[in-house]
Amino acid sequence: MGLGSGTVAVNRRDLQQLAEERILDTKALLDAGRWSGAYYLAGYAAEYALKSCILHHIEKTGMIFQDRKYLKDLGDSWTHQLDRLLDLAGLTAVLGPATGANPVLHSYWSFVKDWNERSRYEPKTEVQARALYEALTQEPDRVLRWLRTYW
Repeated sequence: MGLGSGTVAVNRRDLQQLAEERILDTKALLDAGRWSGAYYLAGYAAEYALKSCILHHIEKTGMIFQDRKYLKDLGDSWTHQLDRLLDLAGLTAVLGPATGANPVLHSYWSFVKDWNERSRYEPKTEVQARALYEALTQEPDRVLRWLRTYW
């Protein structure tokens, strides 16, 4: 995975595995009563899943060769903003009908999308941590299940 000089190269499979590991870490932290850490890591599960979706979108569509603006916009993939990552993955237009047809998924995504990396500096309650975990993992409407169909 490493390239040296502090740079780490990851592929779709790596990102998928990281997403799965972060959700397992989240569960362990919830079980240990570590609410802030659980909330923080749960968001990274969503971020890694979305970044895997971006790579799948590029492979599937060849978008970087079709749209110069998209190629420039890819620099935004370094962001932690989940809405922006959703857009780069080509999923914004897909999510609309999915959440329109499924109000629970809509509610879950509305909560998940508000996560950000700055949460590491913010205390989180048990309710907040469990709500984010549930939004990502609760069957059958969980956000991670939906993202897996596109990664």
